[in-house]
Amino acid sequence: MTTKTLTITEDAYNALKSKKDTNESFSEVIVRLSGRKKLSSFIGVLSPESADALEKSIKEDRKRHRFLHQARAVK
Repeated sequence: MTTKTLTITEDAYNALKSKKDTNESFSEVIVRLSGRKKLSSFIGVLSPESADALEKSIKEDRKRHRFLHQARAVK
């Protein structure tokens, strides 16, 4: 994993340190506090029916987008 070096004030360091759990790295704290979630955390959020409806809608939108894109390219 690539790493970056950051320079922060002592106040910022202390604020971050106060949010850190015992066995947690500073990188993990930053990711947790940023609100970013792993994609796998969304498994099971939608019912099978909702997932099917969403998939159908996405496919229809992509088809419509391709059609409009091709129509513009012809002009």
